[in-house]
Parts: sequence; structure tokens; C-alpha cells
Amino acid sequence: MLKLHCLPGYIQNIYLAEYSDKLLLLDGCCRADISVLEAFVRDDLKRAMTDIKLIAVTHMHPDHAGAAHTLRKKYGCKIAAANVAGQWYSGIDGKLMHLTDLLLTLWVAGRQKKAKKFIYYASTLTPDYYLSDLQDLPGFEDWQAHFTQGHTDRDISLYHKNTKQIYVADLMVKVRGAFIPPYPVFYPNRYIESLRKVKALNVESVLLAHGAKVELTEQQWQQLITLAPTKPVTHWRSVKTKLKRVLLNR
Repeated sequence: MLKLHCLPGYIQNIYLAEYSDKLLLLDGCCRADISVLEAFVRDDLKRAMTDIKLIAVTHMHPDHAGAAHTLRKKYGCKIAAANVAGQWYSGIDGKLMHLTDLLLTLWVAGRQKKAKKFIYYASTLTPDYYLSDLQDLPGFEDWQAHFTQGHTDRDISLYHKNTKQIYVADLMVKVRGAFIPPYPVFYPNRYIESLRKVKALNVESVLLAHGAKVELTEQQWQQLITLAPTKPVTHWRSVKTKLKRVLLNR
């Protein structure tokens, strides 16, 4: 019998699926979330951290992959991630983007009145399991991975087949009661396809990394699809736009 717990993370929700004999962590959290997770598992659930058998990393951003390496090293958890070639943070540009994403995470935490914490994590990931689209999670066959790329090139959403709920990570965010696309969106065409793919599942509820458990109406789905960008919205494009504004104002 599944019990799904939602904990407040550093800048995002932490979803932990509890079973009688094992635990599944939906996403790799922030590195700053490790102590929160340890306290909940040990003090609230009265279980061992080694009961976490699998971490399903949805993509490589600091609030989704930041704790995965350390949890695997400390407790032997296996890591599953999308079967996409290469590393998200590759080359010099990738290293700069990784640093930018760490700084952006700290900025978001500051906006939420959170203290600065140590959140650095390795920019590369070698999972134990490489997931294909529509593949069941190893050891947790009631959960299914769905490729929902667009935010990055390797996003996955995690669909619980029995309860028809889906964890979509950063496929959307909820701001002031409205559902909007995330930042960044590197692949706008894939992003729109991903929205339509999840919508077509006719799920009962959607679990957001930045928001809560929600039920989207047909109108809200259509509005979100309408808001989807048609061009990439990325860090570098944002910098170039600001530079143009500065130069044109001179």
C-alpha cells in the first residue's frame, strides 16, 4: 500500500513514496535537504535511511539532483535517470551553467526568506539505471517514467499507474494561482509536446515540485499550452537581451 509524503525542501517539495518494505524518493532534492529527509525518515517514519532503495532523478538542476550523489554514497540508494546521451552540464559552457544554476537556487531561497546553505554537488551523474520512455521504475513497477523534455533535454515525469497521479518536476510551476512554464525552457517544441503528452494521460492529480498537489481543468491545461514559449528561454538568451537593452539605451 502506497503512502505518499510531501515534505518542504529548500526551494522545492520533496516527495517520498512509502511502502511496507521500501521507500522511493521522487527526485534527488537539494543537497541542503539531506538533513530534512534523514530526520523525517528516522523520527517520523521510524525507519532506516537504507530503506530508500531508489532515487528517480528527473533532471540535473540543483533542487532535483543535488542530494542524489551523497545519498547513494551514505546509504547505498540506487539512482535512476533518463537514458539520454552525455551530460547536461558538459564542457566549459556546462560548467558555467551549473554555477549559474547554483546561484539561481540560492537567489530563490533568499526570495523565500531562507538562509544560504551549502548546496554544491557534482555536475555529472552516472545513474545505476538508465530509464527509457514509458519504462517502469526498477523495484517500483507501479511507477512509470515518462519523458517530458523541454525544460532540459532529459526531463522525466513519474506516473503512478494505480492512483493516476503524476509527479511532473519542473514541467510547470504555480505562481499566484496560475500555472506557467518553468525557467528555463531550452527546447520549446519538446516542451509543448510534453504538456500535451501529460494532458492526454487524463491523470487524477499532478504533483508539482514548486507548488502542490493540483488538479488542472481543461481550461488551465489549454492556458498553459498557450503560454508555452515558441523560442528557447535560457540563461544566455536572457543575458543577451539585457545587453541589447543596455547598448540600445546608450
